[in-house]
Amino acid sequence: MSTAAEDKDTHICLSKSVIGGRSITSHHLGTVQGSVSGDEAVEEVEESGSAITASCIGLGCSLSPPAGQAGKSVPGYNVTVIDDDMQVVAPRTLGNIVVKLPLPPGAALSLWQSEDLFRQLYFTKFPGYYDTMDAGFVDEEGFLYIMSRSDDVINVAGHRLSSGALEESVLLHAGITDCAVVGFEDSLKGHVPLALCVLRSDCQKSQEEVAKEIVSLVRETIGPVAAFRKVLFVKGLPKTRSGKIPRSSLANLINGKPYKITPTIEDPDVYKSLEKAVQEGLGQAE
Repeated sequence: MSTAAEDKDTHICLSKSVIGGRSITSHHLGTVQGSVSGDEAVEEVEESGSAITASCIGLGCSLSPPAGQAGKSVPGYNVTVIDDDMQVVAPRTLGNIVVKLPLPPGAALSLWQSEDLFRQLYFTKFPGYYDTMDAGFVDEEGFLYIMSRSDDVINVAGHRLSSGALEESVLLHAGITDCAVVGFEDSLKGHVPLALCVLRSDCQKSQEEVAKEIVSLVRETIGPVAAFRKVLFVKGLPKTRSGKIPRSSLANLINGKPYKITPTIEDPDVYKSLEKAVQEGLGQAE
């Protein structure tokens, strides 16, 4: 799926491929190292076999689509957003991004020597649909927005919140270089979002001051429904070799549950530092 981060000179859009595991919504192609010129061929690799959504100018899409959108369904694909009860959600309501069957000719329908597992993962949870395992929403014009992986959605008192959207709000603060937002168990709301933040080395403000400013930022951009009040400052975050943050293991760690460190983690020792930070500061992370 392609996210519109359009360059005004080339009129092509940067792929939803992420930098450091995050979607690119505020950059144009000129900021990408190894830019593409008009006479160069670009190989596009998709797990599905082809692009599922795109801003197809030939089909009437604007040269300047809304920022952050991933386009509309390309011919052959019927992409929609549904809730856990398989009901289509209203515009701008976070839900499960799925593709209504049948898939178009040429789409990947099985995996060699793992056909049963493939069908279990992609076709079982929502019968009649291909489950992308992404969470997002569709706007009033039909543009799709991908917010996070489905298992990174935080349920706060019945409200589904995207960890990706929360992280983007936190990163608006100039004193934060990196962050991960995960669900912290709460007896009243089920879960509340907790931000693990890495401060800039040259930040002149106290952690308490930065934390208050982050809470205000999230309230302004996401709204009070996020019930966001917990910020924990850490020295670093675990990442895979491809730059992704393993939020599931982080969620288990902060909730005192067993967690697994996958072999793809670049620096497993980060978890020891995180455990210490959680033990020392989580009670005061308000």
